[in-house]
Amino acid sequence: MAKKLYVGGLPYATTDNELKDAFSQAGTVSSAVIIMDKMTGRSKGFGFVEMSSDEEAQTAIEMWNGKEFGGRTLTVNEARPLEPRNNGGFRGGNGGGFRGNGGNRNW
Repeated sequence: MAKKLYVGGLPYATTDNELKDAFSQAGTVSSAVIIMDKMTGRSKGFGFVEMSSDEEAQTAIEMWNGKEFGGRTLTVNEARPLEPRNNGGFRGGNGGGFRGNGGNRNW
């Protein structure tokens, strides 16, 4: 069964292929993706690697977590499921924040 890993602390110039090549030293990489900022198009400095088995994923964690890559120290661990967001801190309804029903337009 494939296992997805979180990889943090990546140099901003790292490409998907460089990430895949590095982690292929631990086994078969199903996918490797660097997360990009939508506004700037620059890397956010982290990504995800999917290894083809749990054993290879564990090998990759042991091989890369805390190790230097491109002058930066990596954090590698099992990826957690995405948790629901809370609207970026804005409260809806009558709880304050911005009003969606016309509100006070005289700022």
